[in-house]
Amino acid sequence: MALLFPVALLNYLDRQMIAAMKSSVMADVSGMHLDAQWGYMLGQFKWVYAFFSPIGGYVADRFSRRTTICASLLAWSAVTWLTGRADTYSDLLWTRTLMGLSEAFYIPAALALITDYHRGDTRSRATGIHQTGIYCGVILGGFAGYVADTPSLGWRWAFDFTGLAGILYAIPLFLLLRDNRGKNSSEAPRPGAISSATSLLANPSFILLVLYFTLPALAGWVVRDWMPAILQQSFNISQGLAGVSATLYWQAAAILAAFGGGWLADRWMRRTDRGRIYVSAIGMALIIPALFGVGNSPALGSFGLAIASLVLFGIGWGFFDTNNMPILCQIARPELRATGYGIMNFVSISCGGLADWGFGALRDRAIPLNAIFAIFAAACIVSIALVLLIRPQKTEGES
Repeated sequence: MALLFPVALLNYLDRQMIAAMKSSVMADVSGMHLDAQWGYMLGQFKWVYAFFSPIGGYVADRFSRRTTICASLLAWSAVTWLTGRADTYSDLLWTRTLMGLSEAFYIPAALALITDYHRGDTRSRATGIHQTGIYCGVILGGFAGYVADTPSLGWRWAFDFTGLAGILYAIPLFLLLRDNRGKNSSEAPRPGAISSATSLLANPSFILLVLYFTLPALAGWVVRDWMPAILQQSFNISQGLAGVSATLYWQAAAILAAFGGGWLADRWMRRTDRGRIYVSAIGMALIIPALFGVGNSPALGSFGLAIASLVLFGIGWGFFDTNNMPILCQIARPELRATGYGIMNFVSISCGGLADWGFGALRDRAIPLNAIFAIFAAACIVSIALVLLIRPQKTEGES
């Protein structure tokens, strides 16, 4: 966990900080004029990331989780450094494409490795600790707006620094990280790509989990990628303040909720094998009013309501996010989990890319924010029913 925490942080810092530097990047990169272009650029990363996620998951299941993680970190860090050299919109699209490809191999492999080590009642807490690294990365990414506004630094410096940091960290990570397949892993057959996908897609509970994982992500990606711009435009504040306000409060709440939600889920599992499902559903129920608050705060002119709603969103997201892989472990065998999470990422992030692009197009057409976020809230209501239909199974001896 100590070794993976910085990787999780860099994984989201490198992809997220551009959202807090929208004004600086659009002013400096030639060929960018419309919000729809910005949304398409954000979506390009997600579509490539989504396409390669199942491949990355399968590679981690079939070969080495450790090697997959380290190679992914090294590749995306090099791409991060290259992003600071983008001069045109086309350059930026290419670097975001390469970043989507390289980062797609990390999350499925990392979460599968964590569950290889944590097979008992520490699984949700261990996953939650890893997810807090992601939240810390998003928080730091929020401060990138201040970096972009600093004349002696600028947005390009931020990509140089974080890219080099990841390249350097890949060396000790490769030397210290170890795979842990379990006592019988060498004897267990490694399924092929087609048999892995067939086994997962024939499982009704897995289909339900994929849909449950996807619907809240429509709102989640828009909140991550567009909230700095929303706050800046709606409340006439600086790019730096908007970036911090859009990330710090809800991600800090998500960190606390990840610890709390992981502890509660592990404890609830002692009474019922649906404990993690119930905690996740509670988190989703908190996200629904939070989305209504975020959507209506600009019309009401209430910055306080926006921040309070983001905090509530963060609490709900922490409960939800920390239990997705543990729930997957209850319905999929160990040798299918990275592949399964990759498929979940494929569907979820593909739709998230469409949400980013569509949100930009809707904003260009002056569609009210409260109407857009009401749609997201309705999707979350449906997702609660989906997760409660999942039926846990015995997938390993320690369960």
